Amino acid sequence: MAEIASAWRLVRRIVVTTVGCTLLCVGIVLLVIPGPGILLILAGLAVLATEYAWAHDLMQWIKRRAERLRDRTRPQAPEDTRLK
Repeated sequence: MAEIASAWRLVRRIVVTTVGCTLLCVGIVLLVIPGPGILLILAGLAVLATEYAWAHDLMQWIKRRAERLRDRTRPQAPEDTRLK
């Protein structure tokens, strides 16, 4: 029974690696030609992050950078300058 579980883990890892790398490569190509390149790169990294710690860490770094960029570009509410 343990051999079957081990074989399924290996098959899952191979499928995740293949799908993730394919999405990543197609995304890189689509950066040059018209298409949703960045979206496919993020999708490929998300798939790879299910099996690989380096991809998970990279996704977390990208999320933190995107949040900082969002906070920096979001318009700030003007302060109330009236005296109370």
